[in-house]
Amino acid sequence: MGQCCGKAAVGENGDVATTIVAPEEVHPQSPLPVSEVSNNPSVRNTPTRGSPWPSPYPAGVAPSPARSTPRRFFRRPFPPPSPAKHIKASLAKRLGQGKPKEGTIPEDSGNEGGGQMLDKTFGYGKNFGAKYELGKEVGRGHFGHTCCAKGKKGELKDQVVAVKIISKAKMTTAISIEDVRREVKILRGLSGHKHLVKFYDACEDSNNVYIVMELCEGGELLDRILSRGGRYPEEDAKAILRQILNVVSFCHLQGVVHRDLKPENFLFTSRSDDADMKLIDFGLSDFIKPDERLNDIVGSAYYVAPEVLHRSYSLEGDIWSIGVITYILLCGSRPFWARTESGIFRAVLRADPNFDDVPWPSVSPEAKDFVKRLLNKDYRKRMTAVQALTHPWLRDENIPIPLDILIYKLVKSYLHATPLKRAALKSVSKALTEDELFYLRAQFALLEPNKDGRVSFENFRMALVSNATDAMKESRVPDILNSMTTLSYRKMDFDEFCAAAISTHQLEAREGWEQIASIAFEHFEQEGNRIITVEELARELNLGSTAYSILKDWIRSSDGKLSFLGYTKFLHGVTIRSSNTRHHQ
Repeated sequence: MGQCCGKAAVGENGDVATTIVAPEEVHPQSPLPVSEVSNNPSVRNTPTRGSPWPSPYPAGVAPSPARSTPRRFFRRPFPPPSPAKHIKASLAKRLGQGKPKEGTIPEDSGNEGGGQMLDKTFGYGKNFGAKYELGKEVGRGHFGHTCCAKGKKGELKDQVVAVKIISKAKMTTAISIEDVRREVKILRGLSGHKHLVKFYDACEDSNNVYIVMELCEGGELLDRILSRGGRYPEEDAKAILRQILNVVSFCHLQGVVHRDLKPENFLFTSRSDDADMKLIDFGLSDFIKPDERLNDIVGSAYYVAPEVLHRSYSLEGDIWSIGVITYILLCGSRPFWARTESGIFRAVLRADPNFDDVPWPSVSPEAKDFVKRLLNKDYRKRMTAVQALTHPWLRDENIPIPLDILIYKLVKSYLHATPLKRAALKSVSKALTEDELFYLRAQFALLEPNKDGRVSFENFRMALVSNATDAMKESRVPDILNSMTTLSYRKMDFDEFCAAAISTHQLEAREGWEQIASIAFEHFEQEGNRIITVEELARELNLGSTAYSILKDWIRSSDGKLSFLGYTKFLHGVTIRSSNTRHHQ
C-alpha cells in the first residue's frame, strides 16, 4: 500500500468535494494480476482521468490513486479475512528482505517555473564522507534508502547510526524539495522525547541529502505483531499504546501532525521484549497551527481517517490511525479491509468495524470502548492522545499525564462564548463522571494553580513555555494565547475550568451521554435557562432567518425557554464549513 493523495473538485456553489484520482483506473470487479505487488505511491495533484466504468463509490469519491496498493506485503491476492482472521495468516506471503517501502509522495516530472532550474541546495554540511562511514542498507523507499553507518569523529565517533539517503535526482519539483526541508526541520525541532527517534545531523552533496538518526535495531512493531501470532494480550497491548500515545501527544502539543502512523513506523530500540519503541519517518508530517485544517490527502490507505479523504483535517487524523493500530493489536485483523485501495477508502467512509466475531466477545468492554472512541468517524468526538492515556482501560496513575493542546482550544472558545453558552457548559460540568474529572484534574494540575487554587493567563502561558520546542515555535502554537488575554484580568477556579475545558461533542460519543445531558439540563433549568426568542437563539448560533422554522421547535411554548431538545441541540451547536484550510502549492 502506498500513500494516498487527492485533488479537490470545486462545485458551482463553491463547496469542495473529495476526488481520489488515479493514473491508471482498475475496474473494481476485475481481478488484479496475481504476480503484481504494487509499490507505486500516488501523486499529489495528479490530473484527473475519466474512468470508463460507472463509479460504485459515494458522490465525490473516485477510485484509488494506486492500482493494487493494498497488497504491498503480499505476493498474491487473498480472500477477505473474517474480522478475527489473524494478520499472521494474511501476511504469510509477505516479501522478504528488501521489501519495498512507501516513500514520500512523488511529484510530476520536469522542472517548475517554465523550465527554470530548481535550487536543490539545502544549506546542510557538505562533509558527510569525512564524518560517517556508510554500512549496509537496512531499508528502501521511493525517494531513497536507509543505511547503517558509523561516526568517524566528533560526538558520534564509533557510534552506529542510521542514515536516510534521499536522492536529489528524484526531487523534481519545489514541493518535493520543501518536503525534505520540512522533514529535517521537524526532526530537528522535535527534540528530547523518549519515544521519538533521535536526530543527529543533516548533510548533503551534489547527489543526495543525508539525514543522520538513531539506529533502532529491534525491528518494526508489525514484525512483533506477526511473531506473536497476529495479536497482543490486552496487558501487552496497553504497554505498546501508552508509548504510542505519549509520543503522539508530544508531537500534537508541538503542533506537528505525523500523518502516517502505522506499525511499520514504530521501531524497537533492541530485540529485548521490554525494549522502548521509537516513532520514525516524518516524511509526510507537517506543522499545523491550533485552528488550522489541512487539505492534502496523504497517508497509508489502511490507516487514513475519513476527514482526510474529505480534505479537511487536523490532529485528529493521527488519532484515527492509532485506533486502527489498536484494533489490529487486540484482534489481529484490520478494521477496514478491501482488495483495492479505493475499496479501503469506501470502507473507511461507510463501514463500521466489526466487534462481534471472535476474539471480540472475550475482549474487555473497556478495551472495546477505547477502540470505538478512537475510531469515531466524527473527528470531533474522538479522544485526544492525552485523553486516551486517561481512559479507564489504559489509565496508570504512576505514569505522568502530558499537557493537552485541546485544553487551550476549548478554553479559548469558552472565553469568547456568549453568557448563555457559558451557562449551558457550566451545567454540563456539574454532571461529569469521575472519568472526565480525572482528565480535567490532571490538566488543571499541569497549569500549576496559584495558592488560591485558581489559574490565570500566566499559568496557561508558563505551561506552554515549559513544554516548548523549536517545533512549537515553527507551528506558532503559542499564538493561541493571543485569544486568551481576558484571563489577564481575572482568574479561573477549577469548577469554571471544567466548564471551559469540556467538549460536548466528545461527551455525546459516550454511552452515558443521555444521563449526563439529563442531569445537566436539571442544573440548567435551575440556574441558566431563561426566556429566549427564536431571533435571539439564531443570533446565539450565528444563523440567519432561514433557520427560524427549525429553532422554534427548540423553545417551549409554555414558558419560552429552551426545552431539553433545545438545550442539547444548543450545546452541540451548528457546524459551519470552515475556509481555514491550507493549500500546498
